[in-house]
Amino acid sequence: MKKLLLISLAAILLPACADRNQYEQAILEKMQKEQDLKDYKITPEYMTKCVMESTAQNMPGIFALDPKRLMAYRNYTKMLALDKSPDPKKTLEELRVEFGSARELAEAHSNYTESLVECYSVVISKSEEAAKEDVIKTEEKADKNKQ
Repeated sequence: MKKLLLISLAAILLPACADRNQYEQAILEKMQKEQDLKDYKITPEYMTKCVMESTAQNMPGIFALDPKRLMAYRNYTKMLALDKSPDPKKTLEELRVEFGSARELAEAHSNYTESLVECYSVVISKSEEAAKEDVIKTEEKADKNKQ
């Protein structure tokens, strides 16, 4: 009985992890192309993690293995890969249907975009704070050397 339960659980978890991983990979591919990340010296992996966490907060579904959340991961992945589609118009129409409406698709795109902007803001703020701390430490060292 325990083996059957374990096998059933594994059968549920593997596809769930795959959907999440595919979404994460789609974000990573986008982040690797972002010039702003290079300019601000932000690693694509760090930004990917931030965007994943931020978008997940506003996705349908209550928890990671919720079927609605798994479908959202699939749809978001497809949305991010729209530029790779051989027929973007057809894919866009499919996305409208899969998300439920054009409005829900727009909300998903907005969720992704807002998460991206929020993550840039957080990362840049942290780097500015670190730079200020470095300046203060340098000034303190200079003051000690003068004494």
